[in-house]
Amino acid sequence: MKGTYDKAFENVVRLRAMSILMVNEQFDFNSFKELLEVTDGNLASHLRYLENQDYIQVEKTFVGRKPLTNYSATEQGKKPFNRTSIFWKILSMKIKVKKISVFTLKHKVLSINQSKSK
Repeated sequence: MKGTYDKAFENVVRLRAMSILMVNEQFDFNSFKELLEVTDGNLASHLRYLENQDYIQVEKTFVGRKPLTNYSATEQGKKPFNRTSIFWKILSMKIKVKKISVFTLKHKVLSINQSKSK
């Protein structure tokens, strides 16, 4: 099949995290954790993976005395995510076409069988 996808997005946590960053300029760690419903350690390891791939950048600041970690998608991360998104769209369209073809074929067979029985 034409198209390509990035294995970094085979994991659902990384796929969802990057999806969030594609529609938000930045997103903080606690908001990710709450939205994705994952543990601190699980989330941290997946975000670190994306950071090591240079797909996201991390900005650590303080609000008062509390640390605040914000993440944003890099241009280097947006490109493979978009390619992966296109890959999944093409794949889903092919699956839909196959389902329609199978349905049409079954419907025709059913129609032929019904007309033979009359």
